[in-house]
Amino acid sequence: MEDSSTEPTQEEVSEKDHDAFTVVIGSKRSVLEGEGTSDANVKDVAVESFSVSVRGKVLLKNATVKISHGKKYGLVGSNGTGKSTLLKLLAWRKIPVPKNIDLLYVEQEVVADEKTALQVVVSAKEELVKLREEAEALQNSDGDCGEQLVELYERLQVLGSDAAEAQASKILAGLGFTKEMQVRATESFSGGWRMRISLARALFVQPSLLLLDEPTNHLDLRAVLWLEEYLCLWKKTLVVVSHDRDFLNTVCTDVIQLHEQKLHLYHGNYDKFETGYEQRRKEMNKKFEIYEKQVKAAKRSGVRAQQEKVKDKAKFAAKKEASKRKAVDEDGPAPEAPKKDKGYSVEFHFPEPTELTPPLLQLLEVSFCYPDRPDFKLSDVDVGIDMGTRVAIVGPNGAGKSTLLNLLAGDLVPTEGEVSRSQKLRIGRYSQHFVDLLTMGETPVEYLLRLHPNPHLEGSAINSQEAVRAKLGKFGLPGDNHITPIVNLSGGQKARVVFASISMSKPHILLLDEPTNHLDMQSIDALADALDEFSGGVVLVSHDSRLISRVCEDEEKSQIWVVEDGTVSFFDGTFEEYKEELQIQIREEVDE
Repeated sequence: MEDSSTEPTQEEVSEKDHDAFTVVIGSKRSVLEGEGTSDANVKDVAVESFSVSVRGKVLLKNATVKISHGKKYGLVGSNGTGKSTLLKLLAWRKIPVPKNIDLLYVEQEVVADEKTALQVVVSAKEELVKLREEAEALQNSDGDCGEQLVELYERLQVLGSDAAEAQASKILAGLGFTKEMQVRATESFSGGWRMRISLARALFVQPSLLLLDEPTNHLDLRAVLWLEEYLCLWKKTLVVVSHDRDFLNTVCTDVIQLHEQKLHLYHGNYDKFETGYEQRRKEMNKKFEIYEKQVKAAKRSGVRAQQEKVKDKAKFAAKKEASKRKAVDEDGPAPEAPKKDKGYSVEFHFPEPTELTPPLLQLLEVSFCYPDRPDFKLSDVDVGIDMGTRVAIVGPNGAGKSTLLNLLAGDLVPTEGEVSRSQKLRIGRYSQHFVDLLTMGETPVEYLLRLHPNPHLEGSAINSQEAVRAKLGKFGLPGDNHITPIVNLSGGQKARVVFASISMSKPHILLLDEPTNHLDMQSIDALADALDEFSGGVVLVSHDSRLISRVCEDEEKSQIWVVEDGTVSFFDGTFEEYKEELQIQIREEVDE
């Protein structure tokens, strides 16, 4: 499961790029959009032996997929393997989806215009809007339209017209929109909030097949927990790509793994998948070892026929096993000899910081407001960070979590109060903003050598470039990408470059703002391990509850800062207790 750059970035692949893809099903090339069975009773998506390539790069080879009606699938795999591409191909029906199955793929933010958020969500039900318009036109006409109106009202009742606004409002509220926000024009919202409106539209429409790609990336913790509860009650089919382990564990009934150009189905949530995959990997590697020994023995014999016999025997065994799973038929792909599954591991590491006398960093009675934002203010903030401190900053989006991090980092100057910093304090800062500011024309090696001209690897006398490449390798960036211009890297690969740079700066305190957005599951676990062993201070803003739980595991050193209504307060309890309180509130809302 190694991280590669085989999958085109989202910017490179859009709906205009249909022709960039080649989808072959059996021996037949799929070129017709909407191709698939027209049987009105078919509710499952089932495709055997299909291959996908984009601009000559193979993403899937002789793969088989079955998406059963009413199940909720997590689509997983390391960065760059083709998960988002697979969702797009399903949405475009280049992978055949029965025509009677209505599907919706949440990919782009809604168009920014004068319509309110609530109007945009309700308008997603096109038939409902059309019938309402017809009914209004008949009401305003001079003719006798009584029978037509009765018929229209009956159809509107079936579509739930009376409760449409209330249902849409409830979904928007769950995703963090206040009553005031729901009646604001969409053009007044940022891209992240407009993505939430797109998600709300999809939940409101309730398509037979819902496709979601990283739906939690633009959500705060409370909205993520609400979405979990909402999707747990989802009665139709769901396929979701997500790097949030807790989200997948809560929502999914099955997991589809995209691995080594194949799709593997596992029943159960993500934890069960992980156990099943590790068992399967061990079995595969055991078969490979036996096969490899037999091949070597045949080669030593020098008899060509013996060598071919070993290969044929392995292929026969593979075909027999596949037939048991009904994965291939007589006309299906040729069976393959056993292969070794090397797995995929990433290791993040932040060096041991030098000791500094406390306090390292304090905000003393600090207040802050933006000159052009009279509606926003943080008041009387009194917080501190020392070596070993673990802080999770929680609260709704827009409340000031990132502003608080910027005050701690020194990127913003308080309008009132005092900031106290140790003179020798080094801060490691991560945010999506920092990823965007990478020098796109440089390679990762050039970028890091410019920022850190004299790197060294502990216990080694290798030169600067080798030290930088060793560091990048540790953070999971493949060797080929070390000398690739940063502009050509995926989001996850760029994030690794930023983390490598932070590590090389030898920080005393780490300020991390949504560090998981571009990382795969293995990298998030590696980050959690690195933060666990780091003896400096850590301040974290994240919607990933598992990462927060890992960072704030030690109750004595951990603090929960709640940013809400212009203040920063301390939650008296553990993060798990804070999460449980939120979940109780959310369940009451969802059950209303």
